[in-house]
Amino acid sequence: MELILWRHADAEERVPDAARALTANGEKQARRMAAWLKKRLPKGARVLASPAKRAQQTASALTRRFETLREVGTAAGPQSILDAAGWPDGRGTIIVVGHQPTLGQAAALALTGRPAGWSLKKGALWWIESRDRGDVLTRAVTAPDML
Repeated sequence: MELILWRHADAEERVPDAARALTANGEKQARRMAAWLKKRLPKGARVLASPAKRAQQTASALTRRFETLREVGTAAGPQSILDAAGWPDGRGTIIVVGHQPTLGQAAALALTGRPAGWSLKKGALWWIESRDRGDVLTRAVTAPDML
């Protein structure tokens, strides 16, 4: 299984939180990361997105076919995110478009068994792979133009 935890791109500061839209820079970040992902994702990758507008817009940069789940939304906990994705025993590639600090906590939980305050920049992602042998590989991607 491959689990990709993608933090929404840069968003405007306003209330209500769920209605915050991407900034012009955020739209550019989302498009760049989506272009990078499209070159690397296997066919059939499933995308789960938070109901928050900024996460929906980020997911839309990658595909119009994504699922909106409260389980990965702003009030979600790290275990909720891993459960929604089916980590670690699921199959295929699952992309979760969500929020900090929960995505960082979910990455820590997936890799160490404990949630911790790991940081994930806006528009960046953690790509974690669980292999049948029990091995777990990970990579963090923050600036696709630098790869």
